[in-house]
Amino acid sequence: MVHFVVEAVEGMNLSKLRVNDRGTGNEQYPPAMMLSLLVYCYANGVFGSRRIERATFRDVAVRYLTGDTHPDHDTICKFRRENFDVVAESFLGILMLAKELGVLKVGTVSTDGTKLNANASKHRSVTYQRAGELVEQLKQEVHELLCRAEDADNAEREEGQQLPEEIARRDALKSKLEKARERLEERARKKAQSEQAEYERKVKAREQRKGSRKGPKIQPPKDRPTPNDQINLTDADSRLMRKNKRSSYEQSYNPQIAVDAEGSQLILSCRASNNASDSHELAANIEAIPEQVGKPTAVLADTGYACEEEVELVKEEGIEVYVSTGAESKNMRRRHDFRPVHRRKNKDKVLKAQWLLNMKAKMETDTGRALYARRKQTVEPVFGIIKNVMGFRQFNLRDLPKVDGEWQLISLAYNVKRLWKLKMAM
Repeated sequence: MVHFVVEAVEGMNLSKLRVNDRGTGNEQYPPAMMLSLLVYCYANGVFGSRRIERATFRDVAVRYLTGDTHPDHDTICKFRRENFDVVAESFLGILMLAKELGVLKVGTVSTDGTKLNANASKHRSVTYQRAGELVEQLKQEVHELLCRAEDADNAEREEGQQLPEEIARRDALKSKLEKARERLEERARKKAQSEQAEYERKVKAREQRKGSRKGPKIQPPKDRPTPNDQINLTDADSRLMRKNKRSSYEQSYNPQIAVDAEGSQLILSCRASNNASDSHELAANIEAIPEQVGKPTAVLADTGYACEEEVELVKEEGIEVYVSTGAESKNMRRRHDFRPVHRRKNKDKVLKAQWLLNMKAKMETDTGRALYARRKQTVEPVFGIIKNVMGFRQFNLRDLPKVDGEWQLISLAYNVKRLWKLKMAM
């Protein structure tokens, strides 16, 4: 595989790679070799920069790739952090290579998301109200410490020398909490702006209703955070999420992928999201598929993507959408009528929206059932390989842009690994 990685990277456009043009500082390494090192190590489950550095001494294939040189972990980490744009171009390059080899035929695609832990602890989260209380408390503590420092200076005591450190520590925490509150306020303002158009539409629809019963008054979107809105002090872009109803809440991201369902199982688009729900991710996932690769004809998604606006946006592009409504499941067993269907309370929910009724009827057709059967066997195995074979279960970087870059690197490594196996089977 290492030979395949080296040849694939050498055939890519690496003109945008950031390098140290001054030629000063640490030892310089060829950019193509550094990118190959990252791709090969990620594909084989080696993610941390220190572990990659150790692999340049211990792994024969990695020593071959690096020419028996040994980039230190700082160099590896900096190269990864500064070249995510090239990783995105390389992601496209691998897909174009797969198309040239004839293993990629974009038609039906499957899309899904998964919860992966952020590089942050949920115990470092704080609410908007609690952050405000702590800021006031720290202000009082800093004032008291300043008074003690002044008294210590006047008395010329040695313990006064430790006070500036305590003041600096509390002042740094106060600054961090103030910035956290500002981010929550900015997040609330952006959310209110995004909801303004929908609010105006609902108000207009209410005013057009005839008669005295127009329903409850429509409340405008709130542009201020609620007291219970939370933010994490370590990674402010991460959110508290849980994988399912039986799991606990963890500080996580919700990375998304769209996978070729025509047989290759290559990732066509990848993007990181910090929304716990998939309901507003469908259109963005399909839009992220590069035009050069081709345009899909149909999209398969589970019930988490059942959002009318998102489905309509995809359909406007001339793409058929097959989204599970959750109500057609009992009809999926027509060929196995002897198997009992165990119904829980409220399992068969009543579908009131017309578009859901239309989608339910579409999913119950022979074509809908045949196509949707591909979803679980195409996109789910990809997440299984990334988590269990490659071993990637937590992001190493923080903040959404960097997490998005690392997810692209993971997807690139998966595609290289998958394309190599497809090539070997040809």
